[in-house]
Amino acid sequence: MAVKIRLQRKGRKAAPFYHIVIADSRSPRDGRFIEKIGTYNPLTVPATIELNRDRAYYWMGVGAQPTDTVNAILRFKGVLYQRHLAKGVAKGAFSQEKADEMLAKWIEQKESGINKRKEETKEAKRKMIASIDGVAKVKAKPAPVVEEAPAEEVVEAAAEETAQVVEAVAEETAAPVEAAAEEAAPAAEEKTEE
Repeated sequence: MAVKIRLQRKGRKAAPFYHIVIADSRSPRDGRFIEKIGTYNPLTVPATIELNRDRAYYWMGVGAQPTDTVNAILRFKGVLYQRHLAKGVAKGAFSQEKADEMLAKWIEQKESGINKRKEETKEAKRKMIASIDGVAKVKAKPAPVVEEAPAEEVVEAAAEETAQVVEAVAEETAAPVEAAAEEAAPAAEEKTEE
């Protein structure tokens, strides 16, 4: 029996979603399968791939042949690199611990690259929305905390400002009153003389 690692199409029309399955090569594309080892969603940016690396590695070890697309997915997720390292261990080039360490480092770098690309995609989407709407929709950040002066200092400062304003208003109103009083004084003297 020839075993394949291939994609099984799911999802609706014009919105594909795939299961990564182990199946007999004679069974239909969306028919019977032996085991489901992951999913693949090509519509997200970057594409979302969930894969059980251990099971994929096992099935590759017992002779399952991946299709071209699944081979690319396995390379992207590090299963083929894991097989490469296993061959190096078998030849005595390095120890199994060293191979595990190299694989973990490779996977970490790959995941950080994927996360970086997701962030870039989010930023590009935000900029596109801002260019269309004219305003960027950004989550509100809390206002920075400003140190306030103690209440006594605030009250004293307000009292000083109030006193200055009262003095200024008194000066403005006193000048016209004095001028009016000076004008009224000669007129009052004339009336008393008559």
